[in-house]
Amino acid sequence: MACFKSAIVLFFLVSLVGSSSAQLTTGFYSKSCPKLYETVKSVVNSAIQKETRMGASLLRLFFHDCFVNGCDGSLFLDDTSTFTGEKRAQPNFNSARGFEVIDNIKSAVEKVCPGVVSCADILAVTARDSVVILGGPNWDVKLGRRDARTASQGAANNSIPTPTSNLNRLISSFSAVGLSTKDMVALSGAHTIGQARCTSFRGRIYNETKNMDASLARTRQNNCPRASGSGDNNLAPLDLQTPTRFDNHYFINLVNKKGLLHSDQQLFNGGSVDSIVKSYSNNPSSFTSDFVTAMIKMGDNRPLTGSKGEIRKNCRRIN
Repeated sequence: MACFKSAIVLFFLVSLVGSSSAQLTTGFYSKSCPKLYETVKSVVNSAIQKETRMGASLLRLFFHDCFVNGCDGSLFLDDTSTFTGEKRAQPNFNSARGFEVIDNIKSAVEKVCPGVVSCADILAVTARDSVVILGGPNWDVKLGRRDARTASQGAANNSIPTPTSNLNRLISSFSAVGLSTKDMVALSGAHTIGQARCTSFRGRIYNETKNMDASLARTRQNNCPRASGSGDNNLAPLDLQTPTRFDNHYFINLVNKKGLLHSDQQLFNGGSVDSIVKSYSNNPSSFTSDFVTAMIKMGDNRPLTGSKGEIRKNCRRIN
């Protein structure tokens, strides 16, 4: 009898733990907003056609939102006289971009189904569409998230991995949001697209000669002076080979010591994840499959569902 009671208690505990992500479904808006996907993709496609880099920027917003108290749209909230948001946190300030595109998507979605779709869900669909438009894999996005009424600059500063993170820090940061080491390596492959500012890789190109391709270091030094404050915002592609195409070249670069960020090359530097990087460099389909699995898993991180949170009318402020 005692064992039976224990089993019942365990069942309810498991049910409670899994309940939030279990309420996310791929067909959540099938009746309430049937034109959601085509509406989002149209705006995302236009934004990427205008500036290819925007695809990577939009994908990055999803990471930076989900890593801070779950995928709840808190990243979008602007500061006010009585409220401090996450946009000025160190990982986001002068770095996170694409908020105007999210505004445009939200406006377009509000026209076809007002007051129905959350900003958090719009971002999840936008991230997927950005990957697909740039040649990456497709997947069914689980939806049903609601928007937070709060944000945390402190959590953003502490939770989002930095470009100077070592391997242990990367593993622990991803683990804190329920992602495995393998998930971490696969999701790092998002750096197959996009660009980084000189401030993010200056230390690597001048100080890490042992594990950086010498020719790449010299090339990057030409556009990123050693002195801090000079050329800080100059950009360089994270993936030297195919900077605007979502593929596995990021991992091929790492094997050849051509990772741009310190945190990138940490994935192939004689450590515990070298074998995963090597596998992805040789097997693109293995990478894309694991990337999709990890993206869905990350999207399940502590969503607000049911009556929690709200459906914002404007992504930049609470209703």
